Amino acid sequence: MSEKKEVKTTEKPGFFSRAAAWCKALPGRIQGAFKNMVAELKKVAWPSREDLINYSLVVIAFVVVLAIVVGVLDTASSFLVKQLIAL
Repeated sequence: MSEKKEVKTTEKPGFFSRAAAWCKALPGRIQGAFKNMVAELKKVAWPSREDLINYSLVVIAFVVVLAIVVGVLDTASSFLVKQLIAL
């Protein structure tokens, strides 16, 4: 004799019920994200005022040096291009 197994079919919830559940859970998910953000910001080791000023001066000096290097390279390359065109 063959025994038939009963197969339970579970219906997938419809689009609108899933959309309603998603909308209902949205405020809680947003609130959870902000709670996690605040918790992570409490773990951050913020620099002191002196460190912040020193780091800022290093970055500004680096940007100025790079701007000078790029300016020199641009001037040199445009000079070379003008010389090649004049040939």
